Amino acid sequence: MADPENIHVVPAVNNDRASSNDYPDEKKHHSEEDLALETFDDHDVSKPFPIDPHAPEETHQLTVRAVFVGCVLGAVVGASNIYLGLKTGFTFGPQLFGALFGFAILKAISKAVPDSGLLGKLFGGEFGPKENCTVQTAATASGGLGILFVSAIPAMYRMHLLSDEPQKDVGKLIAMTVTAGFFGLFFALPLRKYYIVHQKLTFPTPAATAYTIRSLHSGKAGAIAARKKSLALLYTFAICFVYKVVSGYAPGVLYDWHIGWTLYRIGFTSIIALDNYGWWIEFTPAFYGAGMLSGLNASWSFFGGLLLAWGIIAPSLVKNGLAFGSSDPDVPYPIVSYMGMSFDKDPSELINHPSPRYWLLWPGVLIMLLYSFADIFLSLLPMILSMRGSVLTSLKNLFHRTEPGEDDEDQTPLADRVPTSWWTGGLLLSTIMCCAILATQFHMNVGEALLALLLGFLFSFIGVQSSGATDVNPVSTVAKASQLIFGGIGKGTGMPTQEAYMFNLTAGVVSAGAAAQASDMTGDLKTGYLLRAKPRNQFIAQFCGSVVAVFLTTGLFILFTKASPCILDASIEPCTYGAPSVAAWQAVAVAVSSPSLPVPPSSGYTAIALGIFSVICVCIKHWWLPKKYWHFMPNWNAIGLGFVVPNTYYGTAMIVGATVNYFWAKRNPGGYDMYMFAIAAGLLAGEGLGGVFNALLAVIGVDGGKHGTAIGCPAFEFCG
Repeated sequence: MADPENIHVVPAVNNDRASSNDYPDEKKHHSEEDLALETFDDHDVSKPFPIDPHAPEETHQLTVRAVFVGCVLGAVVGASNIYLGLKTGFTFGPQLFGALFGFAILKAISKAVPDSGLLGKLFGGEFGPKENCTVQTAATASGGLGILFVSAIPAMYRMHLLSDEPQKDVGKLIAMTVTAGFFGLFFALPLRKYYIVHQKLTFPTPAATAYTIRSLHSGKAGAIAARKKSLALLYTFAICFVYKVVSGYAPGVLYDWHIGWTLYRIGFTSIIALDNYGWWIEFTPAFYGAGMLSGLNASWSFFGGLLLAWGIIAPSLVKNGLAFGSSDPDVPYPIVSYMGMSFDKDPSELINHPSPRYWLLWPGVLIMLLYSFADIFLSLLPMILSMRGSVLTSLKNLFHRTEPGEDDEDQTPLADRVPTSWWTGGLLLSTIMCCAILATQFHMNVGEALLALLLGFLFSFIGVQSSGATDVNPVSTVAKASQLIFGGIGKGTGMPTQEAYMFNLTAGVVSAGAAAQASDMTGDLKTGYLLRAKPRNQFIAQFCGSVVAVFLTTGLFILFTKASPCILDASIEPCTYGAPSVAAWQAVAVAVSSPSLPVPPSSGYTAIALGIFSVICVCIKHWWLPKKYWHFMPNWNAIGLGFVVPNTYYGTAMIVGATVNYFWAKRNPGGYDMYMFAIAAGLLAGEGLGGVFNALLAVIGVDGGKHGTAIGCPAFEFCG
């Protein structure tokens, strides 16, 4: 779902079923084989599933095979998310992917490997829903922390705050990831008791994952549905992976269709403007899948933002002399770049001679910030008011362990819970480690380090509350508040500009990363709570997955930046990675730390006007519009993202995916329920991992840029 610059794509769920909110009244019809999908029954989603007296007791929930397969699946999603996040800020959650693919892999292994011997002890034996929960838990943990490497950390390189090459900063990058990841991991545990047991929040996607796991293990019907879903996911994943790799060798034929350039070459000379402003078609499976999962409202809002920004405002700015493009005088074609954006220029040049992308950045960022904060506040206000009398009591209960007989709300046996000493000791050690790392590597004193960690802790409450109630995790936007706070501290202490930038972004990394990790881990614990899995086992799986994530995300970031240096240097054009999250974090750091704000006046006034209008829309939605009509209101979060992302073809692909999905659900609801998520996840993961493989090919010098064809690509311009 939408998170301001890092849009976290998950299926719009009605409890367990991945059915889009764009067609809530659509009637579902199911054959006998589809019964496994009928997982949303009359069960109260705030309570664990009732114990099935006929189900065999599952004695082995935490196994080597479950953690290993989960970490591998999480690595696939994590790799895909860094690729997709650097392109447009879109990521997708690994919960359902890990649950479905984990079932397909481990069910086959459990049948193929004998129970006896060492191999049998490690990989054999029956496979049940609680072990399946362990798989998706490890997948979620190992696929996380990518938010750091598609936002604040690349911004540090663009602002020349670290070395010129990430491989020289491996120690610092790992240290920063550890700081955010493990602190967030340990304080997720008390959040479980408060938000899952006491507040009984729904957590739509984690609940959907629990229902899906239960359905996969529901006898013959579940096995039939599981096989169909797994094959659909596997085939889609394989096809998209191969397509992405092969298209890199002929991108102008297989991947990008530059219609404006083609028409210009046959005589329609003025149509070259279409290509100059980025309007071409890209056959990107990942964003067809993103549109399928996001639904009509978010997808069309994103496309509307792109149309407003790059179809109306940007050409008007250029025509009226308020923004300017750049061209190469040695190029014999009227190719102009309007996508340039560098904060290294003199402030007067940024104000008086901006590029359209730089001009549009400020309205986009302010729209996303104001809309998100207003929407979070109005969404959570009724819940906060209803909790007034119980907050202090509930918070005190976080630190009080009781037997199930004393606490009727949490029926988890005491022996299965995470010992208080585990998470309190881990929290203390991680706090000490964080302070030491931030002091020695990033020149933050103990007080400043503790403030960053405290903000991460507070932001996690907002993130978990919001994702638990609405399935929208806004931690990236909320963490911008840490940039505002530390920007004020930097100015108040008279820090030099570059030091203030580093101070600002480091604090943002810690608070945003810790809050994001805590929110993801709490959602996992909700899945386990419904399935009656042992929290102790889940915590161990989360810890193992987090260790994998630290090294995986750092390595992938180095791989991508080595293959595409433009990720770290915005002056390199053209670039396949739009990196909107990087631009947003960089813009906020500059705005709150610079002595004077380098914003063109016309851009600033437009930003204020559109920001206020977006807040008015939120108020209208919450106060006057019946909830059943909310999906007709534009999503200004996605509109703002359209201003920040300079790649219009992603929005075009998303509306195709969302529209096809809508008619598929109307015409064949049974097939939609059975295959939609599997196909969408295969589209996303297939192209994402194909992009990772292409980056590896580029590093070793055998990619399409050196051995492919440029047929169909504009001369002197990026294609593919």
